[in-house]
Amino acid sequence: MSELLTPSQTVGPFLSLGLTWLEGHLVVPQGTPGAIRISGVLTDGAGAPVVDGLVETWQADADGRFDHPDDPRGATGSGFRGFGRCATDGEGRFEILTVKPGAIGDGQAPHIDVTVLARGLLDRVVTRIYFPDEAAANAADPLLASLPPERAATLVAQEAGPDELRFDIRLKGVGETVFLSV
Repeated sequence: MSELLTPSQTVGPFLSLGLTWLEGHLVVPQGTPGAIRISGVLTDGAGAPVVDGLVETWQADADGRFDHPDDPRGATGSGFRGFGRCATDGEGRFEILTVKPGAIGDGQAPHIDVTVLARGLLDRVVTRIYFPDEAAANAADPLLASLPPERAATLVAQEAGPDELRFDIRLKGVGETVFLSV
């Protein structure tokens, strides 16, 4: 008797059925003072847009604190959820409305953690968004400092206008975004 293996699967249709969240892209409400819009395109190894992906973000508030009991300084009680989720559209685009996080006080530059789920991925991939106006903090950040400059550049958003940043995510190939082992 031969042993049958269960076939591998990717994220599959549950992504669009169970994980979409209409207001998930609003980490802060429209009109919040200091709000920034971060948008980009999720692409595959061939450079084609990933039209059925999901981009999630997790971050500290503007003071570098988390409203979570696991924050070593204690939960802020501010109500800032720090979590966002946006499905990609028919052109692979996503956007998040948030505030720039403050430094969390451990030598890391201000950043936003990003999780990507998409077809063809057996598990999520994780990366970060760093800010272009934090040159000194970025230069001292342990993660960015450990990477060759051209690879570190894939983690730094680009200015796209007043209160707007562009952060494209390339899953594979030339210009691939740096992904972290978690």
